[in-house]
Amino acid sequence: MTTPAVDQENLPAAGADDDTPREACGVFGVYAPGHPVAHLTYLGLYALQHRGQESAGMAVSDGEALTVVKDMGLVSNAFDDRTLAALTGDLAIGQTRYSTTGSSTWRNAQPVYRGVDDVEFALGHNGNLVNTEELAAEAGMLPGAVTSDTDLMAELLVAELARHGNLSQADAMDAALTAVLPRLHGAFSLVIADHERVIGVRDPNGFRPLCLGRLDGGWVLASESPALDVIGAHMVRELDPGEVVVIDRTGWRSLRPFDDDAIDPKLCLFEFVYFARPDAVLYGQSVHHARVRMGEMLADQAPVEADLVMGVPESGMPAAEGYARASGISYGQGLVKNRYIGRTFIAPTQALRSAAVRMKLNPLRDSIEGQRLVVVDDSIVRGTTTRAMVRMLRDAGAAEVHMRVSSPPYRWPCFYGMDTGTRGELLAANLTVDEIREYLEVDSLTYLKLDHLLEATGAVGAGFCDACLTGTYPIEIPVNLSKAVLEGAAGAPAPERAMPVRDDDAAAELPTDAANRLFGRS
Repeated sequence: MTTPAVDQENLPAAGADDDTPREACGVFGVYAPGHPVAHLTYLGLYALQHRGQESAGMAVSDGEALTVVKDMGLVSNAFDDRTLAALTGDLAIGQTRYSTTGSSTWRNAQPVYRGVDDVEFALGHNGNLVNTEELAAEAGMLPGAVTSDTDLMAELLVAELARHGNLSQADAMDAALTAVLPRLHGAFSLVIADHERVIGVRDPNGFRPLCLGRLDGGWVLASESPALDVIGAHMVRELDPGEVVVIDRTGWRSLRPFDDDAIDPKLCLFEFVYFARPDAVLYGQSVHHARVRMGEMLADQAPVEADLVMGVPESGMPAAEGYARASGISYGQGLVKNRYIGRTFIAPTQALRSAAVRMKLNPLRDSIEGQRLVVVDDSIVRGTTTRAMVRMLRDAGAAEVHMRVSSPPYRWPCFYGMDTGTRGELLAANLTVDEIREYLEVDSLTYLKLDHLLEATGAVGAGFCDACLTGTYPIEIPVNLSKAVLEGAAGAPAPERAMPVRDDDAAAELPTDAANRLFGRS
């Protein structure tokens, strides 16, 4: 598919000082009568905290009522011992959120809840729909009736449940899912709970991961396998693209509501590069080992004379280990990460932006002074943090800094569950590799080639989405797609957007044409 013409000004943007792509969400579900399902869900969400830090929530059923608790912030902000003790039942689902469609508000926190006569259900979503506005219009929804794509999905299910009121609760939900799911376009890994069942859904492209696990006396669904490990469950398998798994007292069964020609596996390639935990398994492959192989391939692709290989904590460290192993250069620590830092705050001045980076990273002078360094990171999105980090290394006495990136240049926004900003905010969309090298003030810069990255995953033919690297989108993107597509239609103010930082000092050191492209000057 060719690159679509997209209205870049209306796309979601991440914090200007947050130089990493942000994921959409993590989801978890458990059916385990006799187990403390709320506590298991809490542990599972903790294991998925890296996938979403804006809000957290869970829904728990005791067979008669479905109770939903959610709040803004981290999992530990939303729940405590007292809250969990009151959530008793046999099944539960949970979600941690980063916002993609719908602003970061309590109303948009998940799981979302709906009740139709005697039927109650809650829904958690990882991903992002691309036909949200079209679906809302088809359903005749008034502006502001729903404010997120997840909310919209819940309303569509409600409408279908009302049409099947003559069926049992279970049959009505099955019929509603069969009617609604094929109408959804984009990325959606879902967990759904009603009084007696937990349901997992993976979209026909399988953009976002979802796996099934076995627990003594029960079953578990999770975005990533470490969430199974932490509660003592073992992984059975990953859900197939286009598969629905229904779990109840009889066990689990699989449904296939999508047409065969709609199934086209396209797991996000950045799950291997950055998003998934290193101890996760995707396409049957160890994510950690894949990242080590990326580093090994970088060493073969771009060798350099150096004294020390170091990774940018923490996602760059497996690839750095691989680079050192393949190159024979010593591997060591060059930066210390503050493990208690959350998302980087947006600071108004360059001095405060530099201080914000030092809140996260600080150099080990004894390790790097006088050394020729190979610095390995997983990606460069906006370049602000990378540039500040390089300056820290220089100030600490590094003799040379050679940057190696274990993915190709990140040039295109994602519409399938990542919040990466506009093309104008993406460094590689505006500068050549040599101009990026000059901007970052490094002695050399190499990005891993796409074919090498695919080979490193160990799952070359399994199917990947690489739109953020190539601009080739598996599903057509509407030109008016935006984070506030539903809220804006309601006449509500659009959520505050973090605009690109205009660093005139940095721009002055770039070639004039490059500076103009990067900072949008005519």
